[in-house]
Amino acid sequence: MESIDPATGKTLPSDAIQRVLFVATSVHVYNIPPMVPGKGHVAATWTANDSQRQIFTARVRVIETAVPVAGSADGEEKVKTDIVLEDSSNGQLFAAAPYTAPAVVEPVSDSSRFFALRVQDEAGRKATLGIGFEERSEAFDFGVSLQEAQKTLGWAGGQPGGKPAAVERKDSAEKRDLSLKEGETITINLPGRFGRRKPDPPPQSSNDSFSSFSLPPPPSASSSASSAPRGSGILPPPPSAQSVRAKRLSAQNLGFDDGKFGEFA
Repeated sequence: MESIDPATGKTLPSDAIQRVLFVATSVHVYNIPPMVPGKGHVAATWTANDSQRQIFTARVRVIETAVPVAGSADGEEKVKTDIVLEDSSNGQLFAAAPYTAPAVVEPVSDSSRFFALRVQDEAGRKATLGIGFEERSEAFDFGVSLQEAQKTLGWAGGQPGGKPAAVERKDSAEKRDLSLKEGETITINLPGRFGRRKPDPPPQSSNDSFSSFSLPPPPSASSSASSAPRGSGILPPPPSAQSVRAKRLSAQNLGFDDGKFGEFA
């Protein structure tokens, strides 16, 4: 079966490969007004007045086409992606949008089911149409297919100009050839891995940790009395009864009378 270029309608080479990334059978197509600066496309203006701007209901397909490059020894391919609007009853092409940049498909600012699509004819003339999905799941799958197309086209960060995914995988495989050649060896140094382990210091006891806070024992009564300075306010202990009696006898022997109240004692 012959493969047809979805954008131009021309026959593709026999070794060309086509892959359908997405298909939706009931998508509304609108003739939309120009985009408002600062607001973007607004789907509410498309469906106003009983959807007077709707053109018809179409089938939408996202098709990836890979054509081998003539004379390429390593099997290099030229890959492109097209978004086509077709008559759902007979498959006749209505409009095609070559997916050459992310700006070809722009989401609207007020809905996740509507998109602005920039279509292009064989002469290169461009126009912007609006498409609206009936189900949010279909709109989500449509966005996922565009992300997959961006990876295949090699758009780094969503921008064109990168290498295709197949070429990037080939280049990365060549750059990451880390296999050992014949006669090569690997030496691994592990510092401190097999050295003698230093013994851990013994744990300090709780008494050592609080040795600086220990208090000396309290002084005895005899040492405190002998070491107390004169006039420090500390009274000596009272004399015993034997010392008082001996003192009285010594006073009587000397001829002193201690008086009635012992005032001369």
